[in-house]
Amino acid sequence: MSVTDTRQLVVLQGDDELAAGTGHLFASVRREFACAARDPDTWKRTRDAVGARRLSSALAPLVSSRKLVSPAALVLEEHRDHLRQIAARGVQVRISGGALPHETIILDQRVAILAGRHGTAGREYTVTTAPGVVAGVAGLFQAAWEAATDFERYLSAEAPVHLGDPAREILRLLGTGATDEAAARRLGLSLRTYRRRVAEIMTALEAGSRFQAGQRAAELGLTD
Repeated sequence: MSVTDTRQLVVLQGDDELAAGTGHLFASVRREFACAARDPDTWKRTRDAVGARRLSSALAPLVSSRKLVSPAALVLEEHRDHLRQIAARGVQVRISGGALPHETIILDQRVAILAGRHGTAGREYTVTTAPGVVAGVAGLFQAAWEAATDFERYLSAEAPVHLGDPAREILRLLGTGATDEAAARRLGLSLRTYRRRVAEIMTALEAGSRFQAGQRAAELGLTD
C-alpha cells in the first residue's frame, strides 16, 4: 500500500508498511523536514526498514531539517550521541519542556505522518496530505518548537537524568514484581533511597506509573 495524491489520508500498519508506502514522499522533500519524537528510536526502525534508505538521503543540504524530542531522549548516552551527530550535520535539534503530545513527521508543509498506538501488526501510522490537517499538525509542531530549548543549551543548563546500570537494575527488579523492601535490600539501598530513585526514573521516562515506566524502559531497550 502506498500513499498517492488521490488519497488524502491513509492508515499504515507497522514500520515496513510505512517505509513502503511513504518512501516516495521522503524522496521528494525539497524544503523542510520536521520531526517530533519521544526519543530518537521512534522512527529508527522505519529508517532501517527495507526500502526506507531514502529517508536519510532525502535530507539534502538545501533541506531545512528540524528535530524536536522530549527529555526522555536524553536518558541514554547513545541517544545523546545520535543527537550530537545529527546536529553536527546541520539538523536543528531542540528539547521540549515535557512529554510531547504527539509524534509526527512533516514534509514540506504538505504531508504529515502521525505515529499512533502499538498493535499486533506493529505501530499504526496515519499519513495525510489534507491541507487543513497538515496545517494544524504543523501549527502544533511550531508552537512546541518555539517553546523548546536548544539541545546543547539544554544539556548544559538542565543536567538531565542519565540512566546508567544502577537504574537498569532497578527497572529489572520492578519488572520482576519484587517488593520495594526486597529490591532495596538486594541493591544495598535504604528503602527511602530506593523509592526516590524509582521516582527519578519515572520522571526521566515521562511515566505516570511504574507499569508505564516498565513499558517505556522496554521500548528503549533498558531491560534487555
